Amino acid sequence: MTTTTTYIAFLRAVNVSGRTVKMERLRALFGELGLGDVRSYIQSGNVFFTTDEPDRAALAGRIEQHLTEALGYPVPVMLRTVEEVEALLVAEPFAGIEVTPDIRLVVNFLSEPLPADFPVPYTSPKGDYEVIGADDGTAYVVVHLRDGRWNAPAKLFGRSYRGSATARFLHTTVKILAAARRS
Repeated sequence: MTTTTTYIAFLRAVNVSGRTVKMERLRALFGELGLGDVRSYIQSGNVFFTTDEPDRAALAGRIEQHLTEALGYPVPVMLRTVEEVEALLVAEPFAGIEVTPDIRLVVNFLSEPLPADFPVPYTSPKGDYEVIGADDGTAYVVVHLRDGRWNAPAKLFGRSYRGSATARFLHTTVKILAAARRS
């Protein structure tokens, strides 16, 4: 018996730094892989689809390879089920932290867990961000804006982190989940 799963693909490096792809094209690329009910949400690389593929790692690899070949640059893919995103939001990882004009709450979807030697909680040397928690697939970051901006470092989780990560604001993650639930 096969089970159909609805995934949210959180894509890194889509519509940033001159790497532009229209969502219609992105949806078509997912459709070319035989994935069902393909939809997208906003221009930052959030794609919903269904599949009966049981091997998540193989599926993510297949999507990454297809996107790289079609777009000409690597696009790391972090796959989460609707239920997994719902569970992380229900857990309220940012409970008690208020968003202000200078504070943002950021969910970082990870391709692999943070290194064992990465200290959590962690505050950056400049105090511009704090990693307040993490699990195998997600890191929770409180950003302290400076002059209204955050200049995220290239190696947010240190040099020993070999995986990929893509960030979404908490409020955007809530909206992504709501959109993924709609059929």
